[in-house]
Amino acid sequence: MRVDRLWLTDFRNYTAVELALAPGLTVVHGRNGHGKTNLLEAIGYLATLESFRGAPVDALVRTGAERAIVRAEAVRSDRALLIEAEIVGSGRNRVQVNRQPLKRARDLLGALRVTVFSPDDLELVKGGPSSRRGYLDDTLVASHPPHDALRRDVDRVLRQRNALLKQAGGRLDPDATSTLDVWDAKLATAGDALGRARQSLVAEVRPTLQQAYDDVAEEPSRVDARYEPAWLTGAGGLAGALEAGRTDDVRRGVSLVGPHRDELDIELDGRPARTHASQGEQRALALALRLAAHRLVTEAAGAPPVLLLDDVFSELDPQRSAALVAHLPPGQTLLSSAGPLPPGAQPDAVFEIREGTVEARGS
Repeated sequence: MRVDRLWLTDFRNYTAVELALAPGLTVVHGRNGHGKTNLLEAIGYLATLESFRGAPVDALVRTGAERAIVRAEAVRSDRALLIEAEIVGSGRNRVQVNRQPLKRARDLLGALRVTVFSPDDLELVKGGPSSRRGYLDDTLVASHPPHDALRRDVDRVLRQRNALLKQAGGRLDPDATSTLDVWDAKLATAGDALGRARQSLVAEVRPTLQQAYDDVAEEPSRVDARYEPAWLTGAGGLAGALEAGRTDDVRRGVSLVGPHRDELDIELDGRPARTHASQGEQRALALALRLAAHRLVTEAAGAPPVLLLDDVFSELDPQRSAALVAHLPPGQTLLSSAGPLPPGAQPDAVFEIREGTVEARGS
């Protein structure tokens, strides 16, 4: 899987640009604030219809323009793929794949797969449980797109259940009790399926995570990841946990148990990485999590996703940076950097970014 050509019109700080990308390593170089990340963000948007920076849609349209156009020619399993997105500040965005309009965003899933590492990924290790749950669910969807429907089902049922609990105000009348029984049954079914999918994913990720960490760390350490929520491992499953916790849920007006509250525990040498690992170890571990997911999706899809490494060297010391370059996975990689590349880096193409303009230079 690769992107051969990319066109941007009024996207972020780019008025108009066209790029021919290398099938191997492409380096996007330039000073901070000049638009390096914007190029990677555009490719990520064509895969997910979201900004990996969490930016709202209107922020993707260049100031003063009414709309932005992102267009790419890609290849997936030797099949040509043309993806075009029209992004408007307000109103409905339009997306086409091979000139055919998409009716729903989920119809794009799997057409173009990407793996993204950004400086914000340190939150995967240092941050709260929600970032790690997001990592699991994003990896599930990337490796098997139908899991997106399961994730959406869980989110929808939770919204309905929480709205009912909040409206109840701490007390349930017979009608509310009957309705809550319905939502509990739906949440138990969808939540149990999501929890078991996450558990299977972690079992697959663990050995790959260890190898990925060894590849980029300065010295070897034992890495472990566990997803073992009590409701999943206990008797009765999620249905039993919801029944046992109903009184607290009603009193608090919110769902207190389920896949939306779970934790992915990550350890380094038997200690919690979030609190006991050094800053350098946490950065290497965050990168290893992304590389492990990348390898897992590669196996599931039969081809590597496009790897987008945003400002990765700013998060790693020189030794870890050199180790990353030496262990880049097969396939297409786009790497942005404000500084010099580590020794041993041999990019197939280099683009210099200056205030929203792009110039190709010798690698």
